[in-house]
Amino acid sequence: MSSNYLNFRNSIPWLILLLEALFIIQFYFLFSTPNHSYLLLNLYPGFQDVNHMVVFGFGFFLMVLRRYGFSSTGFNLLILVLGVQCSVLVSYFTEANEGILMSVAKAVLSMTAVVISTGAVLGKTNPVQLVVMTLVELVAFCVSRWINRTYMEAEEDLSLMHVHLFGAYFGLAVAFCFPEPSPRLDKNRSTPKSDLFSVLGCVFLWVFWPSFTSLLAESKARAVLNTYFALAVSAVTAFMLSALTTKDGKFRMTHIHSAILAGGVTISYTAQTISHPWIAMILGLLGSVITILGSHCLQRCLNPPLKIHDTLGVHFTFGLPAVLGALAKVVLFVIEQRTNSNSLDYLVLMHIGAFCQTISFALVTGFITGFILNTKLLKIIPVSKYFDDQFYWEVSF
Repeated sequence: MSSNYLNFRNSIPWLILLLEALFIIQFYFLFSTPNHSYLLLNLYPGFQDVNHMVVFGFGFFLMVLRRYGFSSTGFNLLILVLGVQCSVLVSYFTEANEGILMSVAKAVLSMTAVVISTGAVLGKTNPVQLVVMTLVELVAFCVSRWINRTYMEAEEDLSLMHVHLFGAYFGLAVAFCFPEPSPRLDKNRSTPKSDLFSVLGCVFLWVFWPSFTSLLAESKARAVLNTYFALAVSAVTAFMLSALTTKDGKFRMTHIHSAILAGGVTISYTAQTISHPWIAMILGLLGSVITILGSHCLQRCLNPPLKIHDTLGVHFTFGLPAVLGALAKVVLFVIEQRTNSNSLDYLVLMHIGAFCQTISFALVTGFITGFILNTKLLKIIPVSKYFDDQFYWEVSF
């Protein structure tokens, strides 16, 4: 263990230093600080909320394992600050120049994909692997968005809302390449304390989610209201189904943890286009249903034969609600444009194509990334050292 630790200690600081030096050099030549106060006043409140989501919300949300709390929050902050800088640079070459303020806002939104993917491999990767996964996934997500905008004619805000879909299936593909932990591994479970911190992260995400869906929306008021109603119904449904699906009728924290956000994920695609709140409420209800029922079916039927160990359950927490939201977008679009029969088939095909392209590109790039992360060069963690802070942090008990 000591030699492995020394290798890890000698690699991660130099990797971070190298990346930061490259970022500083690139920023020196490409960007300057703008002096447009009106842009800052209009964009900063929403940007601040989304930043709180990614830092505090997801930082606590990932604290579900009893001996992996330091790593969950600490590594989340590390990959966030590195990833935002990387995403800003990538967007400079793949998108129209909208200014560095807008680029940073989109970069924070894009980091949601990486954080979701991290949940699938939580506790099984070291910091070197996490940094590499972050850089590869951000580039892949930017390329996927560019394909959707260029060839599938997707709107800018819609291409960014594919972040949940991309992050979930990219993370599952990466997790497929890692060996499964032993069922007897005691560290792979939660405690009441870790569950409490994780649900605290859920509450942060729940409160700020309307800012996430409305940050780039043209109809911000409609996006905020529809998102809130979807989240509210999703939370109510989560409590109802949790009591109905347990033998003793008690609430189960894992259900609440995974399902109260399902409405926000589902409504992300249609938040600014829905004109009646009851539609958003139905989507919130369906999102919570598919999350809780999916957790039962997938964990028992799908994950064992595929040998995928999804630590945080990102498939049914983010993946399935995102699929539902993307399909709901197509259905609502058909209903809205049913009178315009000339171009309807073409536009529906473009929406479905963007959806399929996102999943396919996420799976392919995720498998490639998973194989890269499992090379000896990146110092694979022994299965016995999964889910343990002591491998990376000074911990006193």
